[in-house]
Amino acid sequence: MSGLIALLYGGFSYVVFLVTFVYAVGFVADIGVPKTIDSGAASSLATAVFVNLLLLTVFTVQHSVMARPAFKGRWTRFVPKSVERSTYVLAASLALALLFWQWRPLSAPVWQLHGPGADLPWLLYALGWAIVLLSTFLISHAHLFGLRQVYDRLLRRSPQDPPFQINGLYRYLRHPIMAGFIVAFWSAPYMSWGRMLFAAVATGYILVALRLEERDLIRYFGARYRDYRARVPMLIPRPRRTGEADESHGTNPRRTV
Repeated sequence: MSGLIALLYGGFSYVVFLVTFVYAVGFVADIGVPKTIDSGAASSLATAVFVNLLLLTVFTVQHSVMARPAFKGRWTRFVPKSVERSTYVLAASLALALLFWQWRPLSAPVWQLHGPGADLPWLLYALGWAIVLLSTFLISHAHLFGLRQVYDRLLRRSPQDPPFQINGLYRYLRHPIMAGFIVAFWSAPYMSWGRMLFAAVATGYILVALRLEERDLIRYFGARYRDYRARVPMLIPRPRRTGEADESHGTNPRRTV
């Protein structure tokens, strides 16, 4: 694959991701987009639960399996390494778009807040998505979404991983991206059964996927990541202990599911 074609493919994959990301914000919040988590044609409870679980399974299997090193080793025999990440991003975006399109609403309420405090979940919702986006830039947004790799291919440069940096939110959480997703998914003044299903399955997937990712990180970084894991919590920040060291830079990249 030529450098120009790789760059165009990577750019297209990134645009698809951006559209999907913005749509996801409205989809989960049930505002601002044509099809939301609580809108669409009604179906029986059994059908809705079955279809929604199937859609979530498609997304989680794709998202996790394609991120594993063993799969990448086999996959890059057929797909150039320069576009491997862009292909992953595109596949994840299309799987999520399928979920948006085919999701069956379960709009009966689990809870509904009223009064002056009802707007607080919206602030937490916005904060969750902001944490997700900010955290991608703290580790290398361009590399995470495949842009750096295709640009290096265009310039015929040897691909290089960004340095392993423990800065910003990564000083307090090992996985702030996933923490942001969890905050956003559960912050709702109106929680329907459909959104509850989405949030519960997504949270369960995150917890399992992070265990798999950390296994890969320990295998890749060894004692260095074990030390980081011992010092920094996974998803819930805690007060730093007196005299605790703060490592802020290194030589290897972070990877995310």
